[in-house]
Amino acid sequence: MTDFIRKRAANAKNDILSGLTVALALIPEAVAFAFVAGVPPLVGLYAAFMIGLITSVFGGRPGMISGATGALAVVMVHLVAEGNARGIDGENLGLYYLFATVILMGIIQMLAGVFKLGKFVRLIPHPVMMGFVNGLAIVIFLSQLGMFKYVQNGERIWMHGTDLYLMIGLVGLTMAIMWLLPKVYKKLPEALIAILAVSAIVIFGKLDVATVGSFIRDGGGEGLKGGLPDFQWDLFNKVPMNMETLRFIGPYALILAAIGLIESLMTLNLIDELTETRGSANRECMAQGGANIITGLFGGMGGCAMIGQSIINIKSGGRTRLSGIVAALTLLMFILFASAYIEQVPIAALVGVMFMVVIGTFAWSSFRILHKIPLSDAIVLIAVSLLTVIFDLAIAVIAGVIISALVFSWENAKRIRARKHIKEDGTKVYEIWGPLFFGSVQQFNSKFDIKDDPENVEIDFIESRVSDHSALEALSNLIDKYEAAGKNLKIKHLSEECQRLMIKASPKLANVIVEDIDDPRYHVMAKVME
Repeated sequence: MTDFIRKRAANAKNDILSGLTVALALIPEAVAFAFVAGVPPLVGLYAAFMIGLITSVFGGRPGMISGATGALAVVMVHLVAEGNARGIDGENLGLYYLFATVILMGIIQMLAGVFKLGKFVRLIPHPVMMGFVNGLAIVIFLSQLGMFKYVQNGERIWMHGTDLYLMIGLVGLTMAIMWLLPKVYKKLPEALIAILAVSAIVIFGKLDVATVGSFIRDGGGEGLKGGLPDFQWDLFNKVPMNMETLRFIGPYALILAAIGLIESLMTLNLIDELTETRGSANRECMAQGGANIITGLFGGMGGCAMIGQSIINIKSGGRTRLSGIVAALTLLMFILFASAYIEQVPIAALVGVMFMVVIGTFAWSSFRILHKIPLSDAIVLIAVSLLTVIFDLAIAVIAGVIISALVFSWENAKRIRARKHIKEDGTKVYEIWGPLFFGSVQQFNSKFDIKDDPENVEIDFIESRVSDHSALEALSNLIDKYEAAGKNLKIKHLSEECQRLMIKASPKLANVIVEDIDDPRYHVMAKVME
């Protein structure tokens, strides 16, 4: 226990400073995503606080930051709009439908954890992972470009002239501080120092630039000031708990749960690689689900892991659960007591931090290896990057996995072989090499010459295996054809697992299995293939 405490206390300073930095970076993101979803800023900030705190304490990946995200917000905007249309003007019924959907989303995510579906993240190929981080880096970069706009006559237009040059200068200064400081003194949190330094220049220099406060007011908000989140009793009065409501919010909840889990588990994998440690995907599913249920009940917009803030945390030295807890509690303190000060932080400083996150997130090595990896992997990498930008993370990752799976199946389907020879007793033997599955069935069937084969035929599976129902069906049809030709077919050297599969499928398949085999190779191979 003493060693456990000492190891975590040794990194406490880094975790606390990193948490403070993340809290500052969370504010404009949470506010911006609330505006995207069409809900008040505090709904986004409450989500960032509650989800960040719960997942930091109970999640499967210490050091990972969760909160309100853009990937979910773009889905929520349609939900809120449709929900508002179900009520009268000014009733804001869409907000309560959002809370109900977030609760259902959390239940679905917890079920994913209960059934241990988080392990399927291991099926995501590396090119998909690289495409994911590249696409997400581009998305983060593009989202920050919106900060180079200001409101004029109710419309957001691009900055120009002195305003633009001043914004670019402050962003560049922030990035320069973050780049130079570690070269001078590595123990200081470069992101936090950069934000404080640029904020001091703006405040004491009385520069007229966009700040967190002006950003909120331009979006129609009333500022950061708020109290503790309240239990949403009105939710149960305004949203009818019936099948019609379930049919309305169900599809949204399923999509949000899938996007949230995919983004969280992909971020978990990325943080695992950066820290050379391993998190628990199933535990993260449970924590994300529980956090979203609580958030929906207490007036938050729901969320998931945030790759940008997670990388800020890791790069700033955050490694344990303390960093996420500090970030969440600091955000709450900002809302309760320090909103006036936080509203003075220039947007340029936060944009500079996020641009450095983009540089650190993008897998620059992908340019170097693109011509060295298989063409199919290069296509997957590029496709996932583009789809992440054009559509969203869930579509991109699912498409990447499907493309990779199809390529893998096609390549394996082409590799099935059959070596043929005649034994001394006249039996013809087909030695199969390569897996027999849905993709290789056609190739497998073409190997046999039923008409000209002798009376006795053996199929040797010592270097192959029966993988799925398509393979069982192919074998069943082959047996029928040999029987129709008046010939005897036997199958030998099947692994124990393949034997069980065939015996369970059909007595006809069970009857052709040769179990008593005196071959030392078979006993070795059978164990290897289990």
